[in-house]
Amino acid sequence: MTHTQKEPWYKNPFMTIFVIGLPALVVVVCIFFIIYAIRVQDSTVRDDWYMDGKTLYQDATRDQLAHDLGVSGIMRFDGDNVSFELRYPNDTLSSGKLRDGTPLEYPEMLAVSISHATDSTKDKDISIRHVGENRYTGKVTLDETPAKYYLQVSNDGIHDWRLVHVQKLPAKNVAFSPLDSFDEERQVLPDQRDLRPAQNQ
Repeated sequence: MTHTQKEPWYKNPFMTIFVIGLPALVVVVCIFFIIYAIRVQDSTVRDDWYMDGKTLYQDATRDQLAHDLGVSGIMRFDGDNVSFELRYPNDTLSSGKLRDGTPLEYPEMLAVSISHATDSTKDKDISIRHVGENRYTGKVTLDETPAKYYLQVSNDGIHDWRLVHVQKLPAKNVAFSPLDSFDEERQVLPDQRDLRPAQNQ
């Protein structure tokens, strides 16, 4: 009887591919993604955060001031030109005074921050100038690729308020309004006792 002599396992091409090749490929791919994750970090969205000890806090005083003063506005984009209409409530316009009692004056400059949701290289910071009545103008060049942006208009003067809005750009008009989270009726929880199911006596 004759016996066929088999080749050693390490000379089989399929063993080389599946036992050595695939695990080696997985190791190489893992090393690549680890290096990529270390070098290319996700950019954080800019906001009013500060650190006290080892704890992060968000400062909402400027948002609340915009709410208390009733400030709102409309931003319009026309190519590289940007304009902003600063709007005060009717009681402020009729009295000529802000709601805190100070005289109504339009700031000479407003700061505009346009932050991309994921790519910090597309962030834009500009200043817009008061050109008459309640209108402000400036120039900015935005990326043409549609994306989500965080927009902020702020006054860095005596009344340090800001208006924020989330918008997909490019867009023609962006409406800014005070945050309704500061409304007093939203801060008080409604009485739900009469809505509870009656308990069996």
